[in-house]
Amino acid sequence: MRLFVSVDLDGLGDEVAAVQERLAGAEGLRFTDPSQAHVTLKFLGDTDESRLPALRDELAGAVADADVDPFEATVGGLGVFPHLEYISVVWLGVREGAGDAELTRLHRALEARTVAMGFDPEEHEFTPHVTLARMEHAGGKDLVQTAVRETDPEVGSLTVSEVRLTESRLGADGPTYETVAAFPL
Repeated sequence: MRLFVSVDLDGLGDEVAAVQERLAGAEGLRFTDPSQAHVTLKFLGDTDESRLPALRDELAGAVADADVDPFEATVGGLGVFPHLEYISVVWLGVREGAGDAELTRLHRALEARTVAMGFDPEEHEFTPHVTLARMEHAGGKDLVQTAVRETDPEVGSLTVSEVRLTESRLGADGPTYETVAAFPL
């Protein structure tokens, strides 16, 4: 099973799609499905199904460790990874002071528990974001650079009341996601 832990953007799919539409002319972008928009807190990767009971216990413990109550998060603003001169991912951010601290606390608690279980540690600093597209080639790089520099889209706010363990199934039309377990805050 290919797994990750996330906060889903339930109810904001149309708003995410509207931001993607602004980038539709950028050649080389492969867009994510806006109805599956989420903030990944921890990517676990391929995981043997026999590990699920222990993983569920550790994830529940991590959510308790983070000691985060339900909170509002505001999604907006464009960014890229790794940087504007070499773009591999185009993303929407989580506004500073509007859920980013809580998401970071959740990420740190999940990271500690899952690394202790033998999952790989993150290689990069955690930046709460929603992936909009992946850049397969640089044909539309100029349009993306301009959009990031000159626009600041506001997608909306949501109440975060749980994190989800999600299975990603790769298919010809891209990944589909299914919730394996939910952990209330």
